[in-house]
Amino acid sequence: MKTIILASLLATSAAIGVAHADDDYCTNAPREKWVSVNLIRQKVKADGFEVRRVKIDGSCYEVKAVDPRGYKVEALFNPETGVLVRDRSH
Repeated sequence: MKTIILASLLATSAAIGVAHADDDYCTNAPREKWVSVNLIRQKVKADGFEVRRVKIDGSCYEVKAVDPRGYKVEALFNPETGVLVRDRSH
């Protein structure tokens, strides 16, 4: 199941660019260079997820959502590129 969720989020993220990040680091770019929270929210919604929350977590955007099957999803996105960098789903 996690593979399906991760694959879906990765497919969404691939359209914007490639991430060069590890689990605790997304970007060192100033916030003026970040994509909007709304863009991240729209990307995740476009894949059929119900977005519960998007917030800043360190230098990443953290998204909490529910997939079409009702499973909770938690993922980190690079806020400069909008690319998925880590799936923390349970």
